Amino acid sequence: MGTPVYIYSAATLTRHYRIFAQAFEGLNSMICYAVKANSNQAVLTLLAREGAGADVVSGGELQRALLAGIMPQRIVFTGVGKKECEIVQGLDAGILQFNCESEAELEMISRVAKSRGVRAPVALRVNPSVDAMTHEKISTGRAEDKFGIPWDRALDTYALAAKLPGIEVVGIDVHIGSQLVELNPFQQSFSKIAELIATLRQAGHKIIRADLGGGLGIPYQAGSDAPPLPSDYAEIVHRIMGKLDVQVIFEPGRLIVGNAGLLMTSVILSKYGQYHRFIVVDAAMNDLLRPAMYDAWHDILPMQKADAYAAQTPATIVGPVCESSDVFAKDRLLPPVEAGDKLAIFSAGAYGAVMASGYNTRPLVPEVLVRGSRFDVIRPRQTLDDLIAMDNVPKWLVG
Repeated sequence: MGTPVYIYSAATLTRHYRIFAQAFEGLNSMICYAVKANSNQAVLTLLAREGAGADVVSGGELQRALLAGIMPQRIVFTGVGKKECEIVQGLDAGILQFNCESEAELEMISRVAKSRGVRAPVALRVNPSVDAMTHEKISTGRAEDKFGIPWDRALDTYALAAKLPGIEVVGIDVHIGSQLVELNPFQQSFSKIAELIATLRQAGHKIIRADLGGGLGIPYQAGSDAPPLPSDYAEIVHRIMGKLDVQVIFEPGRLIVGNAGLLMTSVILSKYGQYHRFIVVDAAMNDLLRPAMYDAWHDILPMQKADAYAAQTPATIVGPVCESSDVFAKDRLLPPVEAGDKLAIFSAGAYGAVMASGYNTRPLVPEVLVRGSRFDVIRPRQTLDDLIAMDNVPKWLVG
């Protein structure tokens, strides 16, 4: 099979889902897995068998979820830029609800739904202006983030929704960011949402669902402070939302799949700059974008047993792509490695394969699902012929 290759553990995926779901026993809840984190059909099918619903952000993700056996009544459609054809797709499938993010989107959904003789179930995504204290590029709940409806326009937007003929207001939605490692932002956000639910009901709006999004972080670095446990997160939800008589929806993604996967890569060569040792591997930023995009940390370890007496020295691990940002790690302590040795890049199950590209005409790498002693290729390695065949040369350029 060769490298690079993504490898996922079915047992870990199942365990993470069950731990999260069990934390909300006794609460009227629904777990809608965030498909954007890892959308492989095998992963979706496994989670569907566990009872997961789906949070989708495109028509393509909706189709994936349905093909994997996730019931439409357990699918929520999120996203700041849904197209009319995607709204039609969701309406025709009979999904649970659209999470709407603007007045303009409300009017578009109403127009499309009315033209098809139906009313679209909608929850408005309200931006609570809470700083998630996470990375700038994955924070979504502040006043000027592109997501959601500003807090001070929430009541007016619900009033607009109530007047639109193609809209049925069913709830409220909030999501303040990703990879949160503290609980206080959740507590602030959920408390504000609970107060808003009471205000909306007094104004005559039917609020039967509260979609609380996802965002609970995972441990990426061994030895660092661990993020809060799902049980700690659930305690806040039970305490704040438990008496509101709403169905509570969650959209975990990274929490389920992040630490269930790794990217295995091979050493091509080692080289030395004036001050640094570089280990060049055959994986690159087009295979795993997070380090280049977010300066994200991933633990990286050799997969072969090292000489117990070998000195560990700092190394910068880089890929072969012609970009200075093609760096997986800087100044990591590693033993000597040789060409052909394997390295494991951990915590790569979320936002890894789904963000990959064919940059530098590098074919997409395979994905493998492991269960006990067996493994299955759940996406084959793309060939160069497959990649190049996606291009079409106009006839006027031929000959």
